[in-house]
Amino acid sequence: MKFSVFTASTPDWTPAQAADTLAEQGWDGIEWRIVDDRTADGSSGFWAGNRSTWQFTGIADQVGEIARVTDAAGLEYSGIGGYQPVADHEGVETMLRVTSGLGARQVRVTMPWYQRERERTGTTYGELFDRTRADLEWAAARAADLGVKALVELHHMTITPSASAALRLVDGLDPEHVGVIHDLGNLVIEGQEDHLAAFELLGPYLAHAHVKNARWVDTGETRADGSRIWRNEWAPLRDGQASVSEYLDALRQHGYDGWVTIEDFSTDLPLAERTADNLAYLRSLVPVTA
Repeated sequence: MKFSVFTASTPDWTPAQAADTLAEQGWDGIEWRIVDDRTADGSSGFWAGNRSTWQFTGIADQVGEIARVTDAAGLEYSGIGGYQPVADHEGVETMLRVTSGLGARQVRVTMPWYQRERERTGTTYGELFDRTRADLEWAAARAADLGVKALVELHHMTITPSASAALRLVDGLDPEHVGVIHDLGNLVIEGQEDHLAAFELLGPYLAHAHVKNARWVDTGETRADGSRIWRNEWAPLRDGQASVSEYLDALRQHGYDGWVTIEDFSTDLPLAERTADNLAYLRSLVPVTA
């Protein structure tokens, strides 16, 4: 396995700082976040004002600079963290072309959020699924033309929160050009299935692994019916409800030897200490010689 960091989780660093720091720490690769994301006051955060993010607007003109920064640090691409909805064909086309131009091989395209679409348009799950399948078929054809792969992430609140749901969406498409990102932390929130069973279910569609951790905490509040209210929050890799060790063991048992990308949204440690500690922890679980 090779380890990389998704720059959604490195909001305080510029792209050059992210690449140089991660390379110095010994990471194998980087997964760039690409989305329009600027704050009016210049503040930074994971999902707003993230300084490690390349802006989507004008991204085609930034391919050379992305390559320069990445190559100068000696890092590989584990993939590209795109945010373009699968229904936005123009946006997806742009991301596929950027991925091809960088030689980054694979890029995430985002799936619709079910409840959000239901409330906004009244669309049922079945209608949304069928529409998304048609969009993904189009994306798969364009990915094949460009020699890259479009990735569907297992993500809570979307129409693909689980491996079973994702397989239903991608089944029958060419696994050379469509794949699934299995995400340990997201599954704590929604979509949890036995890891090895999920990997076997996905088979050739298992293209990438994201690792973060999460936990459910008691808010101390109750609903009108008296039931207790819980909320989810991100946690350090060792401290969430999922076992990273068991997860990596299941990947090995399945024969997976691809990229494992960390996206740690906890804040218990300062950023540089957090990324260094995460790599040390991963290396303790998967020795370099393994």
